[in-house]
Amino acid sequence: MELIINIFSLVGSLALFLFGMKTMSEGLEKFAGDRLRSILAAMTKNRVMGVLTGVLITALIQSSSATTVMVVSFVNAGLMTLAQSIGVIMGANIGTTVTAWIISAVGFKVNIAAFAIPLLAIGMPLIFSGKGNRKSIGEFIFGFSFLFMGLSFLQEAATAMNIGDMVAGMLAHVPQDSFLTIILFVIVGALVTMVVQASAATMAITLMLFGMNIPGFGFEQAAALAMGQNIGTTITAFMASLTANTQARRAALAHMFFNVFGVVVFLIVFYPACNAVSWFVDSVMGGGNDLFKLSAFHTAFNIINTLLLIGFVKQIEMLVCKALPMKAQDEDYRLKFISGGLLSTAELSIMEAQKEIHHFAERCLRMFGFVPQLMKTEDEMEFNKLFSRIGKYENITDSMEMEIAAYLNKVSEGRLSDASKAQIQKMLRQITELESIGDSVYNLGRTLNRHRMHCQDAFTPEQTQHMQTMLELVDGALAEMMKRIDQPVTVKGNITASVNIEHEINNYRKQLRNQNLNDVNAGLYSYQLGVFYVDFISECEHLADYVMNVVQAGKGLNNDFGDSPRNGQG
Repeated sequence: MELIINIFSLVGSLALFLFGMKTMSEGLEKFAGDRLRSILAAMTKNRVMGVLTGVLITALIQSSSATTVMVVSFVNAGLMTLAQSIGVIMGANIGTTVTAWIISAVGFKVNIAAFAIPLLAIGMPLIFSGKGNRKSIGEFIFGFSFLFMGLSFLQEAATAMNIGDMVAGMLAHVPQDSFLTIILFVIVGALVTMVVQASAATMAITLMLFGMNIPGFGFEQAAALAMGQNIGTTITAFMASLTANTQARRAALAHMFFNVFGVVVFLIVFYPACNAVSWFVDSVMGGGNDLFKLSAFHTAFNIINTLLLIGFVKQIEMLVCKALPMKAQDEDYRLKFISGGLLSTAELSIMEAQKEIHHFAERCLRMFGFVPQLMKTEDEMEFNKLFSRIGKYENITDSMEMEIAAYLNKVSEGRLSDASKAQIQKMLRQITELESIGDSVYNLGRTLNRHRMHCQDAFTPEQTQHMQTMLELVDGALAEMMKRIDQPVTVKGNITASVNIEHEINNYRKQLRNQNLNDVNAGLYSYQLGVFYVDFISECEHLADYVMNVVQAGKGLNNDFGDSPRNGQG
């Protein structure tokens, strides 16, 4: 029974450590918010700045996995090039070594858990603060406390289980001086990190075991475990990229290649490298703490690996591009940016959703472009093919609305700032109106199809000209919408151009309807032809209303141009 309790204590301590790291990381990411994105965007102009950016952000949020997942998502969203991402990933590997130095310095020598409880008292009022930034700082303090409490409990549980003797017993059957043993430790380090999905946690365990002075588990064996962790940590970004686009998968593959290459190179010079690090810590740093040797090796491994490869970013890019060639994807049935699940924070997830909404709007614009083609097509097979394509796009817009809405609802379950809440409300309104645009475009196609099937008379040249003019006006409204669809609610922007086009369309529709009555009464064309003509003109006006509603939603304004009734199949 005692053994079972000790095992659960060990696993629970590790869980507390991981939870603390996750909470601390998320607290900092939420506090930084848009600033993190700004830093990444501004500081990745060249490979050296990219590396420094990766170091800085990973040192701040204490998680190379969070940085690399963020980078993969940025590549997926088109905010960062593949070459820029490689530099940031290199820097993330260096930044993550900060955790090992902190643990080496205070983790096992000072009873940091004794300070953790008072820290919770400081963090508590911040957690319940009404201001988002204070809550984020409170989360960071709680995460920091939980991390070191978990570390302290982990050491206590390991001591209670006599884990040092257990490891020594296992290592007694392993040849100590064999290079194969070093390779075995590399594999074990990789596998454990893949399971835990946090190299910092595996590094903490390695430091704890190394500090126990277990026979058969010396500096070289611990260094081999640390190298394996560098391979295992790549699995997180790789998993995040599985449902992303090809460029994002290439970024994850570059991360894996970079770390595997470093391990292979260091294995070739493994023993001299260990001797060099030991000399540096003993002679230059003055020795004192053996744990510093492992932290120094961990840092040296990542810095030297970066120095070796920083000059070959283009070659790495070419290599991963050959390994993962761009495939012709069925873009019609696939979300581009949010298919990989929620990101580490709500703010980053909102950014992904906004990119998806932009893609949604582009798809509606492309769908609208089929209508003028449909008007000009005389060949029946070509007409049916185009109309079928419009129908397919209409079904896609229905699916996109539901999938994006479901994603935003998941995002809204997390803690959000007032600005983020307003942004989500704006986005939910936008996707409703975009789906209505898709319905309206389908109705235009259906009107043309019904005219073709049920009316013997062709549209007159004057009617055709008026219909084309109306389509041009709607196209202009859509173009104005595309300029503003990505803007946050808080960004002030002039929507006068959109309002003017909307009024012009309304007036033109009214003019054409009145003229149609006069033309039918004058016998210029049949009443039935006039019905199809007015239906088409009126649907264009409805479509423009939905476009205007998207623009107004983007500015946080109420809809003044219709209530978005569901048309067609939507």
